[in-house]
Amino acid sequence: MKKVDLYTDGACSGNPGAGGYGAILIYRGIEREISGGEAVTTNNRMEMRAVIEGLACLKERCDVTVYSDSAYTVNAFNEGWLAGWRKNGWKKADGKPVLNADLWQALDAAVTAHNVRFVKVKGHADNEYNNRCDALARAAAKLAGGTQ
Repeated sequence: MKKVDLYTDGACSGNPGAGGYGAILIYRGIEREISGGEAVTTNNRMEMRAVIEGLACLKERCDVTVYSDSAYTVNAFNEGWLAGWRKNGWKKADGKPVLNADLWQALDAAVTAHNVRFVKVKGHADNEYNNRCDALARAAAKLAGGTQ
């Protein structure tokens, strides 16, 4: 099975506000960058969209390591939150709806198409790929907000 590294990041100018995501897929030393944005969104939504859009680029089942600085996204998988939300009909333990359920459901579907593991990286540090994803996300947020 092909092994792919997927680095992701999201950014938002205001929260909510104009937001963007960036992702870099790496397979056998070949890198592919993607990005996009929305005029009104949140940082968490853009963090999740980065993973969804990155996984959507894959044409066949792969072993994917997702590197993200988003504790929200990484912990949902590594701490079992997402499995609990799915089991509870996309409700939290207190019975309230899960925020961003639409994207959690899309992310859940995207992840099940591959063998995915999530790794938390420190944001705005010395990880060149995380820093590049941050730059892609910020540029996409500017475009989405109409400022250049």
